[in-house]
Amino acid sequence: MQVAVAPSASVNLHKVRLNRTVIAASVTAALGGLLFGFDTVVISGVTQAINSRFSLTPKSLAFTVAVALWGTLIGAAVGGYMGDRWGRRYSLRVLAGVFFASAIGCAFAWDWYSFVVFRLLAGIAIGASSVVGPMYIAEIAPAYWRGRMVALFQLNIVFGIVVAYLSNYFIDKLDLGATDWRWKLGVSAAPAFFFFLMLFRIPRSPRWLLEKGLVEEARQVLRMIAEGAADAEYNDIQESLASDRAAGNQPLFSRRYRVPVLLAIGLALFNQFSGINAILYYLNDIFASAGFSKVGSDIQGVIIGGTNMLFTIVAMSVIDKVGRKVLLMIGSVGTFFCLGITGVIFYTGQHKNLLLYPLIGFVAFFAVSQGSVIWVYISEIFPNSVRGKGQSLGSFTHWLACASLANLFPIVAAKSASAPFFFFCGMMVLQFIVIGRFFPETKGYTLEELQAKLETV
Repeated sequence: MQVAVAPSASVNLHKVRLNRTVIAASVTAALGGLLFGFDTVVISGVTQAINSRFSLTPKSLAFTVAVALWGTLIGAAVGGYMGDRWGRRYSLRVLAGVFFASAIGCAFAWDWYSFVVFRLLAGIAIGASSVVGPMYIAEIAPAYWRGRMVALFQLNIVFGIVVAYLSNYFIDKLDLGATDWRWKLGVSAAPAFFFFLMLFRIPRSPRWLLEKGLVEEARQVLRMIAEGAADAEYNDIQESLASDRAAGNQPLFSRRYRVPVLLAIGLALFNQFSGINAILYYLNDIFASAGFSKVGSDIQGVIIGGTNMLFTIVAMSVIDKVGRKVLLMIGSVGTFFCLGITGVIFYTGQHKNLLLYPLIGFVAFFAVSQGSVIWVYISEIFPNSVRGKGQSLGSFTHWLACASLANLFPIVAAKSASAPFFFFCGMMVLQFIVIGRFFPETKGYTLEELQAKLETV
């Protein structure tokens, strides 16, 4: 059943301006996304070196590359608990420390086992940051600006990926010999340390503070971020928490929270069933199977990465105006056609030289829709009392689907190069139907208003 969301009558959201405190806090928390993106792909530039250094077999190399991905599942599972127990800001500080430790550890790894442990730590930090970062920004940003502010996290992920590729390129140019792989992995310690320091300059989440009974500090933070609307927002948050307490603080998997749970799981699954991560992970292999050389594949990869970043910026500029649901619907249609064309190219074996164009279109439509919407949407649909657990659920589902598809993609593609693309194409048809029928629009509403409308009694 479609869930309707009504506008607020208590606060004119268009009059809540975006001030320096909100901008600084959002930009700082989004730096976790940069480290997320960097650590996800930096391994691509060192596989040959670590293979030689640690004398790896094909199976152990595959495990070494994938271990961070499996670490994200651990991070996603514990990220919500951390955020609820220690607070969003303190949890981000801990994660900054984990990012720093993993970078230094990989740079000075003394054997394969130590290297795997530190890459696992990187994965844990990535998974947990995908929970805590968007959650913190959603709780700090005014409703009218929340989409753009949370989307900063996704923009930083994409930017981190680009930085990783550029970093690997420039370190290669330095001709550091046998130690270049250590520098490639260790260089991210610098932004991790900067991230840690910046986290001392931002306030704690007012919603977490009120949930823990720290009323005076919460009021101070609300005055900093909401200014004239501080009292109204304070009352809304307190009413929301009182409602949760009156209902007995039910667990996440209860009928009360059925709608946001289903929305989070559905969105996370569709995000990965678009094929985005599987395609990006095996992009060079996809181009190679179409007859491109290694140099050609690398150039195409740079073009794809640039497209991803450009259209993420486009999404940020319109997400609070056009809305989350509209972007998801547009993305469903666009990715459907682009995936379909790609599948036809592989199925017929004709026009493989044109493969770059539908893949550019696919990444563009994904970036402007699913890529930018997922962390925003999941961070705003759960009530204050279970937001940490809900964000963990959505992130865990996302990473589980990502890891599973990344493992299945080459197996299926080896039997039929077109089959994965037709499967992803079909999933986008299903996404269009499900989003259109069941997903509510969330733009411009306070978190507390969304709680009242998305709960089932």
